[in-house]
Amino acid sequence: MNSDFPSAEEYASEKARFGALDVLDIQALQREATAPYSNQVMLDFNGNCMRMAVFKGDYRWHMHPSSDEIFLVVEGELHIEFDAAPERVLRPWQAITVPAGTVHRTRAVGRTVNLTFEQQAAETVFVGPPAGG
Repeated sequence: MNSDFPSAEEYASEKARFGALDVLDIQALQREATAPYSNQVMLDFNGNCMRMAVFKGDYRWHMHPSSDEIFLVVEGELHIEFDAAPERVLRPWQAITVPAGTVHRTRAVGRTVNLTFEQQAAETVFVGPPAGG
């Protein structure tokens, strides 16, 4: 397992970097992200959160049992692979909802920035690749 990625517990326990009424400059924040993988909670709202992920390459196969996840690509190209559906490709300002319980993994082609929206402290279950994948 890649040590650059957080554990499920670390992922779920992360606190928002900004509070209500704070103005976020998404372009400046994405320029600040220089690590090979960065995925931070930026805001909390109504029991949900907005994360900003900046990375390249493959993330792990996983699912969120009780939270939908919305992906909005800001920069780059994000491929989302599924265990039981065709791969989807998102480019800047395209979005998709991945329903709760859907096994998936993201793959960034080059440096990719995406915003995700999900339940605060959403449970993440890491799984092995699907059969044949």
